[in-house]
Amino acid sequence: MSTYAKELRATAQAMVAPGKGILAMDESNGTCNKRFEKLGIQPTEDRRRAYRELILTTPNLGEFISGAILYDETIHQSTQAGKPFTQVMPEAGVIVGIKVDTGAKDLSGCAGEKVTEGLDGLRERIAEYYKMGARFAKWRAVITIGNGIPSRTCIEANAHALARYAALCQEGGLVPIVEPEVLIDGDHTIERCYELTDQTLQAVFTQLRLNKVAFDQMILKPSMVIAGLNCSTQSTVDQVAQMTIQCLLNNVPATVAGVAFLSGGQTNENSTAHLNTMNLKYGAKCPWPVTFSYARAIQQPALEHWRGNDDNTKAAQQLLFHRAKLNGAASLGKYNVEMEKTPALV
Repeated sequence: MSTYAKELRATAQAMVAPGKGILAMDESNGTCNKRFEKLGIQPTEDRRRAYRELILTTPNLGEFISGAILYDETIHQSTQAGKPFTQVMPEAGVIVGIKVDTGAKDLSGCAGEKVTEGLDGLRERIAEYYKMGARFAKWRAVITIGNGIPSRTCIEANAHALARYAALCQEGGLVPIVEPEVLIDGDHTIERCYELTDQTLQAVFTQLRLNKVAFDQMILKPSMVIAGLNCSTQSTVDQVAQMTIQCLLNNVPATVAGVAFLSGGQTNENSTAHLNTMNLKYGAKCPWPVTFSYARAIQQPALEHWRGNDDNTKAAQQLLFHRAKLNGAASLGKYNVEMEKTPALV
């Protein structure tokens, strides 16, 4: 048992506190720059820092956001006034999280498939991040559905890496967010997505057990069971909610501290509606809290309004707060589409 067990348990519970979710803002510099360039924002460190300051200084953010996942660059940055983000966050009631994987790389021998790397030197990086104030971490595995894939090789390699990462996190005092993402890209049916999400979760929890990961000190960040973006038959909100929860109930131990979904390329409104229906219809069946860990589904309206112009910061923060509030409501099954029309005032 980790010497941090008590602290890890308390942190994990705080991360999935009622009405709150986790903000993912850990996109790599390359991904962040691509988003900036699409909107005509200069892809510089200064603009990335300014944007992250906009997010983290949004008034009352801690009302609906329990923690935020940072990228390595961000955890070292400060506000314009010189206050480290690692200080700003706890003062706002937001737990500091950090992405620790080094990205998905081509899996040798398996065309079109990826394995996430970053285990080398991870123990030391965890110790450094803990000293800086981080209390949880994230590692994302990518499973692609396509012609003859995913292979068993890909599922097992990613499950093993996720488990080794999670064990190292708990040893070093960070709550691991375990993220096996089954991608929404493709023309697969919701039934095919269910089958492969089921296989992936089965493999992940087998490896987590083998690596002695404490389930009550970790958060699962799964993708929803949903038809591929190019599938001719798109899933209904009820189908996604029912099949996703069924898949989780079949595979996720009751002792897991919480489930925080990724949005995975869904629209802002769909990711909120799906989460809401899961909690409204099936929340009582779930032994763990079911909430969100969204990136674009919370940030996008704010980013589009800001566009690199600091004069737009306040209005952009209101848009960010609004989406956080809607998802906070959805995590309690209390969202309705009418709420989309009246932006929440910060």
